[in-house]
Amino acid sequence: MKTAIVFVNLGTPSQPTAKSVRKFLREFLSDRRVVEIPRPIWLAILYLFILPFRPKKVAEGYKQTFIKGRSPLRLYSEELVSGVYTQFKREMGSQAPSCRLAMTYGDGNISQVSDELIKEGAESILYVPLFPQYSATTTAAVLDKITAYYQGKRDICQWHWLRDYHQHPLYIEALAESLRSHWQEHGQAQQLLMSFHGIPQRNIDLGDPYFEQCTVTANLLAKSLELKSDQWQLSFQSRLGRAKWLQPYSIDSVTKLGQKKLAKLDVIAPAFAVDCLETLEEIQGELAEAFVDNGGGQLRYIPCLNASEQHQRLFVALCKPYLTLGGRV
Repeated sequence: MKTAIVFVNLGTPSQPTAKSVRKFLREFLSDRRVVEIPRPIWLAILYLFILPFRPKKVAEGYKQTFIKGRSPLRLYSEELVSGVYTQFKREMGSQAPSCRLAMTYGDGNISQVSDELIKEGAESILYVPLFPQYSATTTAAVLDKITAYYQGKRDICQWHWLRDYHQHPLYIEALAESLRSHWQEHGQAQQLLMSFHGIPQRNIDLGDPYFEQCTVTANLLAKSLELKSDQWQLSFQSRLGRAKWLQPYSIDSVTKLGQKKLAKLDVIAPAFAVDCLETLEEIQGELAEAFVDNGGGQLRYIPCLNASEQHQRLFVALCKPYLTLGGRV
């Protein structure tokens, strides 16, 4: 049986322009999984206040981070998927599954990539959301797109999906090793801040497991690094709007740590598989500036796992069980 693996990330504008950003934001922020505000209210906010003004500002950030004509999220995701395929080829030769990248929103979406694979003869597909911690705002949105795709098909292939990997030993070890390598070269800072992507507190109150899984990841990473409780903190970034989001907010955390006159602060973003605008611009820009402006010395961002070999091996290990289920993915 010919198998394939589709790795799914959030998505990205195709160009660092206001027009491209507006198109992407319209699709992304129109998803009911992403924003659960009553529809009429949210659509008014989206079309009257966000889409007319925010794209220009966001496009400026993308202009600073685009690499070789691609956003960092797309570039690093492509490199990761290519690396995973190379690992499979080494182990399985001609029996290696096809590996492709798809996006929840924007170009190269799940439907487009699935169509291509089925036309190429794929009989079984495993979908792997690149979100370590499960949330309805991200992982469930991927599942919505997958099921919507197959609802329009008569002959449905065998398919599976990976829900999360927030406490997988190889994931925790890969994060820990990235920090150890940084500390070996640059020395260990006085504090480590684990900055996760934030979501509204209301989502957690309604049953989203994201906060719990972030907490598990953070504690396992701290344990692996043998950190004492006063050597690290957990926080949440990327707040949008005035509603209460998961706390503590990263901007508040770095402000307080700066006020303590810390000489060095290390920041890692365990909720992101690869670097993107929110890590490269928000952490290295906004958070670093707030830290220094409030009396801190140097904020040092430890990059995401991206296409590192340990990250590739993690996904090989995550996918292998699905490749051996009765000869099917």
